Amino acid sequence: MDGFAIADPRFLRLVLPNAPLETLGEGFRWCEGPVWFGDRDELLFSDLPNDRVMRWSESGGVSVFREGSGFENGHARDREGRLLSCSHRHRAILRTELDGRITVLADRHEGRRLNSPNDIVCRRDGTIWFTDPPYGIQTDYEGGKQVSEAPARLYRLDPRDGSLAVAAEDFDGPNGLAFSPDERLLYVAESGLQFAEAPRRLIRVFDVADDGALTGGRPFHTVEPGFADGFRVDVEGNVWSSAADGVHCIDPSGALLGTILVPSTVSNVAFGGRMGSRLFICASHTLYAIYTNTRGVPLP
Repeated sequence: MDGFAIADPRFLRLVLPNAPLETLGEGFRWCEGPVWFGDRDELLFSDLPNDRVMRWSESGGVSVFREGSGFENGHARDREGRLLSCSHRHRAILRTELDGRITVLADRHEGRRLNSPNDIVCRRDGTIWFTDPPYGIQTDYEGGKQVSEAPARLYRLDPRDGSLAVAAEDFDGPNGLAFSPDERLLYVAESGLQFAEAPRRLIRVFDVADDGALTGGRPFHTVEPGFADGFRVDVEGNVWSSAADGVHCIDPSGALLGTILVPSTVSNVAFGGRMGSRLFICASHTLYAIYTNTRGVPLP
């Protein structure tokens, strides 16, 4: 099949031979953090080094959603449908209220500033989970050089009382994250130290207790070529991960099923569209999309 690399025949039922990769927008500096708003039939994503959040819709194409965003990277929606954003420049988790106001949900833990929150998800119980590597404060390209005050960690934020807890901290550079459909598993990308000669790079998987406590953190899959940055999970539990050559589809056991080939390095993906089966792909300077034969885990 043109446009795909098949590692396992099971991949054939997840993709469509007559649904090609489509270019939705070009000319960005580095695309990141896509999130689908089904009630508005639009996708939001970051043009990170240009310090803006973009909007795409079928009827309106690409437009600017927010300028001077504080170098926002990852995005998600909370249980009330509000936009959650990871700001590198402000070193904070931000929430865009339904009236457009912006609320700072977290910018410190035990008195120390966060590093540069990177990616974010919301659990069904309303808790907000995000990764906090130092990537965004190590250069001026994605937010501006600043001094790190805390280790790279995975955090759990409860917006009901504002409490912020360390969920896991044995990371060099935690990056993308996503829950399994039943939320019993949490996948987290370990992207390693940014300037290391041989960084530790793999997807890890944690077991999630009812109260949100994590155990495990065992290796799940190592993406090659490149490494896992951002990813999403479909309703069957397959992980659709960014890679240097496209989007890798990995089954729940950690086996590679196949690849959607993309001309440039993929940073992150999101399911959306009318049935939740369209995969939006942020890849370097371009926003792509492709229809699949599966659906993403539903968002608020």
